Amino acid sequence: MGRMQSVVTRANKRLPIQLAAALLAGSTLASLLFGFFRMRLLNGTYYDTYPTGYDAYIAAFTVPDFMFFILVSGALSVTFIPVFNQRLGTGNKKSAWELSTSMVNFMAAITLVASVLIIIFADPLMRYVVAPGLSESGMALAISMTRVIAVNPFLFAIATVIASIQQAVGRFTFFALAPILYNIGIIIGIMFFTNGINIFGWQVFEGGIMGVALGVVFGSILQLIVSSIGLLGLGFDYQFKIFWKNKGFRKVLTLLPARSLDQGMDYLVGIVETNIASRLAAGTLAAYNQASTLHLAPINLIGVAISTAAFPKMTERLSQGRPDLFKTELQGILRVIIWLAMPVAVITYFTRGYLVSFIKNGGDALMAGLLGALIVAILFRSIYHIAARSFYAQQDTKTPLYISIFSISLNIFLAVWFVFTLHMGAYGLAWAQSIVAAIEVAILFMVMGRRIRGLFDSVFVHAVTRMASATGFMAIVSYLSVVTLQLSADDQSFRSTFPKFVIIVGLSLFVYVLCSKRLKLEEADTVLRNARKLFFGRSK
Repeated sequence: MGRMQSVVTRANKRLPIQLAAALLAGSTLASLLFGFFRMRLLNGTYYDTYPTGYDAYIAAFTVPDFMFFILVSGALSVTFIPVFNQRLGTGNKKSAWELSTSMVNFMAAITLVASVLIIIFADPLMRYVVAPGLSESGMALAISMTRVIAVNPFLFAIATVIASIQQAVGRFTFFALAPILYNIGIIIGIMFFTNGINIFGWQVFEGGIMGVALGVVFGSILQLIVSSIGLLGLGFDYQFKIFWKNKGFRKVLTLLPARSLDQGMDYLVGIVETNIASRLAAGTLAAYNQASTLHLAPINLIGVAISTAAFPKMTERLSQGRPDLFKTELQGILRVIIWLAMPVAVITYFTRGYLVSFIKNGGDALMAGLLGALIVAILFRSIYHIAARSFYAQQDTKTPLYISIFSISLNIFLAVWFVFTLHMGAYGLAWAQSIVAAIEVAILFMVMGRRIRGLFDSVFVHAVTRMASATGFMAIVSYLSVVTLQLSADDQSFRSTFPKFVIIVGLSLFVYVLCSKRLKLEEADTVLRNARKLFFGRSK
């Protein structure tokens, strides 16, 4: 046990922001690759042959995910971490660990209740709220799978509190591994549980697409285990008790409702989209879900990874009474995210056919079209994460909530109008997402600019303008590359499409970095300096 704790402690060292962001981006990429493999397996088995079952599987996640997002998820990390760091920063470790153990027990209790309620009310929730457009067989399957996946909020809640503790103290190693194991668990479900489960010759489970739901639960258990291992060596003093009188715990509880409502409002759009998509042709729900997953990949790699790594340091700056350093770091992080997200969004647009072919042999026109409509959201959703966290670092959860209420109301209105009045089909859902993402960030920027004077100064604006110019030159190269290496009828496998994709992306990024260098963007200098170190050793 002592040897294991020593190994874990060495692996779980505190990391600087740049290294933490790189680790999180790398783990997110690995998780995404496993996720793409998972979707490829599901598409190969169910997308064309059993679209009704596939739609039911997608719909089954809706209620458990909603309960997790509204009760835990980002709500916990952005409310818990600032308060926890405040306690550690003043040397009050006893209060910090009392806060931590209280959050573990509190979140476990409320999500356990939520999981039981999902199991009880799965039928009416699916039938009248989430996916009323499913066929009767699809509805029955969705209800059964919802009841299996209902345990996820409970498992995720405990894992999330544990992960937040590690984030708060700058330990990201095991936090980064957790989502990878979650996807591995689902892959195991697809590859093995769908064939049925036999124990000593006795058939305990018949298999089928319900096996995927079992894989989801298995992945959640793996995620909880690896998250728990990351606590070794941190000095976490767990007690089976809630310290109601702990001031930090009470502070988190006062901050939690606004952020939880914000998260829940965000996910409310997902419920509305599922409801609308279930009324369209069979398979539309699965197609839209996978296009959304593809567009979230760069958002998670850039916006979420960088803002997650930077957030603890931002809260630390404010706890030190250094708003000047807070502003400087926020400005730098915003520049990096925009510099990365802008070209990635453009490349994703031009290579959308390739990306879809990676998760489904031969591609799919509907998926590719929906991904194209979601491109605008890639840029603005990447920016949104750090923009919102700038308020959370100041322990202000209400401002982003009010903005979210407006944005989500607009999103739902546009989605309904585009689909049912303008008859845009699933494309209406995608365009509503993109339009609202841009509007929400614009409003956040307006409020941020008034609160943090000098954040969007002429230097910042001029830098973003040069980034847009570099992206424009790159877009021409990307377009010409795609036209030259366009997909043909023979490109039916990953092996034939991936080399073309790598050439297009590599050439586009090379031109972008070169243009950025010529336009004197400091972000390009950082990339080139690190590249020289990587390939040629340390440079002077």
